[in-house]
Amino acid sequence: MAADESTTQRRRVTLHLSDAARFVVSRAVPWVRSTPGTHLWLLILAVNSGILAVVSPELREFLLHHNSTNLVELRAHPVRVLIVSALWIESPSGFALYFLFYEVIHAPAERWLGTGRWLAVVATAHVGATLISQRAVLMGISYNRLPRSLAYTVDIGVSYGLVGIVGVLTYYLPRRPRPLRWLYAAAAIGFFGYPLLGSGRTFTDLGHFSSLLIGFVCYALTPPGRVLRAPRRLRPRRWRP
Repeated sequence: MAADESTTQRRRVTLHLSDAARFVVSRAVPWVRSTPGTHLWLLILAVNSGILAVVSPELREFLLHHNSTNLVELRAHPVRVLIVSALWIESPSGFALYFLFYEVIHAPAERWLGTGRWLAVVATAHVGATLISQRAVLMGISYNRLPRSLAYTVDIGVSYGLVGIVGVLTYYLPRRPRPLRWLYAAAAIGFFGYPLLGSGRTFTDLGHFSSLLIGFVCYALTPPGRVLRAPRRLRPRRWRP
């Protein structure tokens, strides 16, 4: 009798788990299909993070430097490194956090903008912020304010594109109440601009702030909003005999 009850309980648990799995799949599949760019990017990051996690430290350092947008690689292979630098993250352990950011920030933005416009904002922010920050590094080295070793540093990751999307999402917020957009923009400016005021600021901090501003100026890439017009008041028609 006890064995029968245990078997029945296991069947119930199995059925509940099966129902939960079907529910998750029914929600996840349409979500992934509606944001193909975000999840394809995540898949590439997952594969590359797995590679960095299992290779030797020497090979890991080679891959990171070879795919970085530092001054040396930008001068030798500008197009290649501008593309592939956005397909790696420096620390494989940070993938879980980036997965969360992609689902919370990138995926809603892609659904709102469409894959093409979303990709245009990401690419513009990533390339623009990289060139601005590395130009600052070059000037700092030229005026002997930065060490020459920064020309070979690791400059890799997806944060510039992510922050650019944070900027353009300002226009995703409703226009009413009016202060909402301004509060969001002010909070973003404060969060990414504050590190530039300290003595420990880096070229990455400049890149983040630049990509935020680039996201702000990508208003033209946002979909046109639907303006609801108030119905016209109908004047009562005069009765004519």
